[in-house]
Amino acid sequence: MNRLTGQRALVTGGGRGIGAAIVRRLAAEGASVAINYRSDAVAAEALAAELAASGGGGERGDARALTVQADVSDPDQARRAVDEAADGLGGLDILVSNAGVEYFGPLEKITVADYERVFGINVGGQLFITGAAVARMERGARIVLTSSVSASMAVYEHTLYAASKAAVSAMVRNLAPELARRGIAINAIAAGGTNTAMAAKNLPKYAHPELRDLPPEQLPWLFSAVGRLAEPEEIAAAVAFLASADASYVTGSTLAVDGGKP
Repeated sequence: MNRLTGQRALVTGGGRGIGAAIVRRLAAEGASVAINYRSDAVAAEALAAELAASGGGGERGDARALTVQADVSDPDQARRAVDEAADGLGGLDILVSNAGVEYFGPLEKITVADYERVFGINVGGQLFITGAAVARMERGARIVLTSSVSASMAVYEHTLYAASKAAVSAMVRNLAPELARRGIAINAIAAGGTNTAMAAKNLPKYAHPELRDLPPEQLPWLFSAVGRLAEPEEIAAAVAFLASADASYVTGSTLAVDGGKP
């Protein structure tokens, strides 16, 4: 499929995990992609080189890949990232805001620093990058933010993270009519447990303490009807749909890609 031929995309947190899968999928569908990273330049540059060597995995014409360093929780850096991406690619048609941080902790141990870090990246970072992107976009552009199924689950000691992701769903719902006047659609992905390094580290924490002694292979059944984790490529496929004209009448929505709730 080449639904995104000629499109120019910026993916934040695009060097690893789900972000890298999104970059590969958008490129395979024909988009030129700017890969944002905060600290892991090696992974981002390697991914850009991979796309250059493979032609992006599809018939991309003059599509290309470049890397952009920025901490998107800083409004000035978010604006710079968008400007570098748009200038380097010749415009900006798609923003995928994927950068985020996880957090587990009991209520009495949540500090102001914890709150500012989690909300600064998961909420502020997505808000600031969206505002910067909209300034460089034209009618027909599409924005995909990252929420989480955690926003609609009750998970032990996961309040701060879940609240930040619920804020993202509220953000897209309320930005939809505002951006529709500019011809720009905005949606979010709410991914379930996904087979990444982050999931390997945190999956047991999603179970109540009394269930954490279950064999690792049984844990996915607690979170999805299909009884397995998603692969990053499956999340990327949903993002590509929302970034394409196939989702022309979809805006203000949060699409759950969670394997069905058990």
